[in-house]
Amino acid sequence: MNLEKVSGIIFDVDGVLTDGRIIYTDDGHELKQFHVQDGASLKLLMEHGIDIAIITGRRSPMVARRTRELGIKHVIQGASSKSAALESLIEQGFPGSNLAAVGDDIQDLQLADHAGVSVFISVPNGHPEAIKRADMVTKRPGGEGVAVEIAQAVLMAQDKWPF
Repeated sequence: MNLEKVSGIIFDVDGVLTDGRIIYTDDGHELKQFHVQDGASLKLLMEHGIDIAIITGRRSPMVARRTRELGIKHVIQGASSKSAALESLIEQGFPGSNLAAVGDDIQDLQLADHAGVSVFISVPNGHPEAIKRADMVTKRPGGEGVAVEIAQAVLMAQDKWPF
């Protein structure tokens, strides 16, 4: 696994940065729950020169708000093709190689097969095919601080872990 060379990490949202549950209220609103430690870890990665991207198949105002709060500039929601979404981000300045992709479901395997992705990471509560294809499976399940674990692994591999 080439974590020492990773220059950018692409995260899925539902099932990775959240527990994958979608809650609808009676008045039609949608709720998502993000782990606060993930936010701090995503910022830590960016502070140490690792570009962060979010590619998700759904559209959600909560994702827009959370990525804005964290200063994540590379965001694509409503992606019908995650590979095409990554190509679009690369055209906009996201790194084109030495990437890690983090996903939990079968549509995330498009990222695992992308030429620029050298490491595919899944979560223990992910789809069996995603887990089978993963170079790394986090100990923490989706929504429980996955980015915390990944940030530590990447920054330690690159001798940038500040703690």
